Amino acid sequence: MASRSTPAGPEGAGDPGTAPDRAQQARSLDELDALIASCRACPRLVAWREEVGRDKPPRYRDWDYWARAVPGFGDPAASIAVVGLAPAAHGANRTGRLFTGDQSGDFLFASMHRAGLASQGWARDADDGLELHGARLVAPVHCAPPANKPTPSERDRCGAYLSRELELLAPTLRVAVVLGGFGWQALLARLVADGWKVPRPRPRFGHGAEITVDHTDGRSLTLVGCFHPSQHNTFTGRLTPAMLDTIFLRARDLCAA
Repeated sequence: MASRSTPAGPEGAGDPGTAPDRAQQARSLDELDALIASCRACPRLVAWREEVGRDKPPRYRDWDYWARAVPGFGDPAASIAVVGLAPAAHGANRTGRLFTGDQSGDFLFASMHRAGLASQGWARDADDGLELHGARLVAPVHCAPPANKPTPSERDRCGAYLSRELELLAPTLRVAVVLGGFGWQALLARLVADGWKVPRPRPRFGHGAEITVDHTDGRSLTLVGCFHPSQHNTFTGRLTPAMLDTIFLRARDLCAA
């Protein structure tokens, strides 16, 4: 089976090793997605994502792995950004779409579907017809990292993409549903770097934690914390479907206020 095709980018895309340096030049989400998909800025992550794509487990031996950086996905006029961690080695790194092809994604999209934010409650591959309504998936890190642990420098390098994605979504964005403590800290770090007024000490992550931050240009954004829909959390009952539904319904209410 094939993964998604590479997004078409602008001519003269430049050196993929310095792609994050050009994030601010992206004039649209499509251009940003193409830049992300071409990125080879982090040697450790590039080596790992490609190794995973070559050394496939038997259940995926017929797949042509994406094995590149994975762009965001969803509504270009989203009022809700869903902030994850990084692509899963045999999920998004295989299919080329965030939270697609693994159980965490199915758990997430089932809840988003119940909240009216997704056209269906599952995700198998990038051509399965899934659409998001009023929501976009974004990631602090766009490559699958070894042991699911990107380094701080890798997170910071990739942060240029998150900054530009939030800027491009600014006309409609009102809420960020942040999945897990890593995503919470990574997002706060980017907000501070980009001129948002974040309280000190920085607010701690927690399921249902909620803060509103303001930008010097007059924008505001409400962050809502949520346990990550990892199998560890969902299999143990730390995160239940009802708990996740409550988060997305809260995010919808905040957008409507």
